[in-house]
Amino acid sequence: MRRYFRKPIPGDATDPQSLTALLERYLLWMETHHYASETVSIRRLTLGKFILWCHERTVTQAREVTREMTERYQRHLFYYRKRNGEPLAVSSQTHWLIGLRGWFSWMAEEACIEEDPTRKMLLPCREQRLPRHALSQSEVEAVLAQPDLATPLGLRDRAMLETLYSTGLRREEVLALHLSDLDRQHGTLLVRRGKGNKDRFVPIGTRALAWIDKYLSEVRPALAQDSCTPILFLTKTGRAMHPNHFSAEVREYLEKAGIAKARACHLFRHSAATLMLEGGADVRYIQAMLGHTSLATTQIYTHVSIAKLREVHEKTHPARLYRDPDQGAQDPGCPPQSASPRHPDDGDDARPAGV
Repeated sequence: MRRYFRKPIPGDATDPQSLTALLERYLLWMETHHYASETVSIRRLTLGKFILWCHERTVTQAREVTREMTERYQRHLFYYRKRNGEPLAVSSQTHWLIGLRGWFSWMAEEACIEEDPTRKMLLPCREQRLPRHALSQSEVEAVLAQPDLATPLGLRDRAMLETLYSTGLRREEVLALHLSDLDRQHGTLLVRRGKGNKDRFVPIGTRALAWIDKYLSEVRPALAQDSCTPILFLTKTGRAMHPNHFSAEVREYLEKAGIAKARACHLFRHSAATLMLEGGADVRYIQAMLGHTSLATTQIYTHVSIAKLREVHEKTHPARLYRDPDQGAQDPGCPPQSASPRHPDDGDDARPAGV
């Protein structure tokens, strides 16, 4: 799972009414109520930035935060620009503001403040954005062929890529797999504490299983170095791979295959969902495989599968996109075909009269 540095949050943590002390209390409350560690880390990061923004305006106490201030902070997020000059995505702004509302709602429930200044906050309208990229089947095969199978790490990477493609797992979920999570008899993987701290079973294909077995028999024993680690995929030092390292390797294989598409590991997740839907899979099964809580999150892939929609359109719409060769005649609704224009070099008879 991703880890965030615990940078010190500005303010007096010994003052029970300070924003800093109340944030520490809130984070502890989240942990004791079994919120995912990833969620707690993100809240520490985003709410810590809100406290810093307040301190820059000489506001250190929770009771000093007003509704007008939270509205100003929302505008601040809207106009904020990252180091590369790009604005915060609407989804990021929404996540930050949801965290802010949750914190102040908790403070109101705990009687730390008299009134919740975020109670009437309106969140940004949700964007319906499509995944920007997905690989075709041929592109996937091109990437899978890039690892050097003559080397141990190349064989390991091939097994990891096959796992990504076959299961649609998130990057962190692949790296957290244990040896015991693999069930060959039923052809499944157990994903432990995925997003939202939820376990789920995911099907895995026989081809990916074959590459994993080859990795387990020929490579992993040497990488483990007599270690008792349960992690399935290991580095050359016998440890779990860092997510950024894995992304860098996948990105390198994409470049070697001549594919200029972003998101590296997540690209395989998008591709698995899209290709399965184009193959006729029900979106509810894709939802279960990807571990989406809401079907609305999965349905975005139905918009990506334009190839299947085009096929249905061509077969069923009265105004077909092309002439059916079996009909033997052109659709009367199509414009009349004109003779191909002749090139001036075809001969003197191709020239206009008098020239």
